[in-house]
Amino acid sequence: MVRVRFAPSPTGYLHIGGLRTALYNYLFARHTGGTFILRIEDTDRTRIVPDAMENLIHTLQKLDITFDEGPIIGGNYGPYIQSERLDLYRKEAQKLLDGGFAYRCFCTPETLAQMRAEQQAKGEFVKYDRRCLNLTPAEIEAKLAKGEPYVLRLKMPETRIFRFNDIIRGEVEMDSAQSDDQVLIKSDGYPTYHLASVVDDHYMDISYVIRGEEWLSSMPKHLWLYECFGWTPPQWVHLPLILNPDRTKLSKRMNDVAVEDYLERGYLKEAIINFVALLGWHSADNREIFSLEELCQEFTLERVNKSGAIFDLNKLNWMNGWYLRNLPLDTIVERSKPYFEKEHLAIPDSDKLTKIVATARERCTLLSDLVQYSKMFLCPQQLSTESLDFLKKEDSRKVLSWFQSHLPSGGDIDAEQLNQLVQQGIMDLGFKGKAFYKPLYLALLHQDHGPELPAIFSILGLKEVHHRIQEVLQL
Repeated sequence: MVRVRFAPSPTGYLHIGGLRTALYNYLFARHTGGTFILRIEDTDRTRIVPDAMENLIHTLQKLDITFDEGPIIGGNYGPYIQSERLDLYRKEAQKLLDGGFAYRCFCTPETLAQMRAEQQAKGEFVKYDRRCLNLTPAEIEAKLAKGEPYVLRLKMPETRIFRFNDIIRGEVEMDSAQSDDQVLIKSDGYPTYHLASVVDDHYMDISYVIRGEEWLSSMPKHLWLYECFGWTPPQWVHLPLILNPDRTKLSKRMNDVAVEDYLERGYLKEAIINFVALLGWHSADNREIFSLEELCQEFTLERVNKSGAIFDLNKLNWMNGWYLRNLPLDTIVERSKPYFEKEHLAIPDSDKLTKIVATARERCTLLSDLVQYSKMFLCPQQLSTESLDFLKKEDSRKVLSWFQSHLPSGGDIDAEQLNQLVQQGIMDLGFKGKAFYKPLYLALLHQDHGPELPAIFSILGLKEVHHRIQEVLQL
C-alpha cells in the first residue's frame, strides 16, 4: 500500500517548491490508489508563524489538493502535528541513548561557535568535534546535577559508505565522513527534523519519501537512524531543484514565490497546478496542458527529471492565458467577481459582465487584468487634453453626428448591421482609417484603441452609446 506524506513547517506561506512537493506526493498517491498524508512539522518553535498551518491547508484546498489524513480531518496514525507527539520522540531518543547510538552534549553555543571558527580557519570540514562523547558517567551525572542544559547527538560511524536507491537518481553512495553528529533532541526538549521525520515516517507507515533535493545531504544520518532503530527505510525520491532562469536556486524566502500571492494576483488554480507539475516532470508524449484529473492518471515518478527545473514566469503567464480563454466562460465570469470587489468596482449585471469577460479574456492574462480591461466600459478615464482637442475638430464631430443620427434609438444592433452602417458612414463622409474610427473610440471608451466596434456596442448597448456620443458632442 502506497502511503506518502507532505510535511511542511508552519513558518510562512506555502511557496512554489513546497507546492510541487505536495503536488507530486498527491499525484503519486492518486495514481497508485494510495494514501496522501499532511503532517505539520512544528518542532522549530523559534520560526513558527501564527496561522501559517491554517493558511497552508486553506491554500491546498483552493488548489483542490486534498489529503486523506492530517490535522483537522484526523486518521488512524495521528496526531499529525509533531508538537503533539513529543513523548514518542523522547521515548525513541532514549532507546538510542541506551543503545550507545547517541550521547549528551553540554557544549554552549559560544563553545560551538569558537570550534567552528577554528575549523574554518584551518580549512577543515566544519562538524562537531565530539568533545562530549568521551565524558565519563560521573562527569555526565555531575553536569546533570548542576542542571546544565544539553542536547542529544547522534553518534555517526566515522568511516562508512552509505548506499541507497533513489527512484529518480538510481544508486547513490555517500560517505559518513561528510556528516556531522546531528542534534536529535534540542535543549528545549523538542526533536530536530532528522529524528522526528524518521520516527514519524516509521510509525505512520510511510512507504515513499518524496522530498526536495536539499535533503540528499542528510541521507547518511537518516539511513543510520533507520539502522540504529532496526527499521526498514522507505523508498527514497529526491526531487530536482527549482531554478531561476539564470540557474540560481529559487529561494522560498523570496516574496514572489508564495502560492497565495499568485492566486491573489489573478492566476488560475488550473494554470498553477499544470505549470508546477511540469517543473521537473514530463509526460510520455510531452504534452503541456493537463487537468488535475489527467495529471493523476499520467503521473509517474520515473518521468521526473534529475536536472534542475527552470521557473519560467513567461510560460506560467502563457499557460494562465490559455486557461483564461479555454475554461468555461461562466467559470471565468464567476471567478472574476472578487477582483471587481477588490477594486471597489460595482459588478455589472450578469449579461453585461459576461459580455465584458468574453471580450476581455481574449486579450488578458490574469483574472485581475479582466477588471482593468473592463474599466473602459464601466468607468472610463477622463479624456486627455489632446483627446479633447482631437474631438473638437470638425471632422471628428461630423463622424459622431453622423452616427448619432443614423444609429437606431433603441433595441439592439448586431455585428452585421453595425458593419453595414460603418461602411455606409465611410462612404457618406469620405473618411477612413484613423479619421473615422478614432473619434468613435474616444467618445465611447475615452481612449483611441479597444476591441472591435461590434463588441463595444454589444457591451454598452445602444442607449449608452447614444449617451456617450452626446456627451462629447456637447463639449
